Amino acid sequence: MPTDVVDTATRSRMMAGIKGKNTKPELQVRRFLHAKGFRYRLHDRSLPGRPDLVFPRRRAVILVHGCFWHGHDCRFFKWPATRPEFWRGKISENRKRDERNKHALQNLGWRVLIIWECAVKTAPKTRIADTLEAVSEWLEGDGAFSELRETNDDGS
Repeated sequence: MPTDVVDTATRSRMMAGIKGKNTKPELQVRRFLHAKGFRYRLHDRSLPGRPDLVFPRRRAVILVHGCFWHGHDCRFFKWPATRPEFWRGKISENRKRDERNKHALQNLGWRVLIIWECAVKTAPKTRIADTLEAVSEWLEGDGAFSELRETNDDGS
């Protein structure tokens, strides 16, 4: 079994420091939408999964997912080499919970947009601007569900 490059206590401290709210991608989306005039609630506990942004008048929610924690199939997700059984179980349960929450929100009449971390993490500023513009367009539209993820320079 591969060994970790840091001791257990250090790894534990590092993992405990990872935020679930107010992440950089989430703050980027929030700043952009607020500047565009959109008003929202944050982390509404009354809704399944406590969506990151809630737009009550538009019956829309936005979930900003971290690629690692939600097991996204992109270049930022790699299965950890240490404790593989634990991580496969953990990430599998996260994915199942995400699906349950998405369906529960939709069943309650909410429109759902998932923005993956890779869509706003390291893309060129022009691509990030395009992604954020797509968020704005989705909010103003009537689509029930959409996902925004990293695209290549050719748009794929």
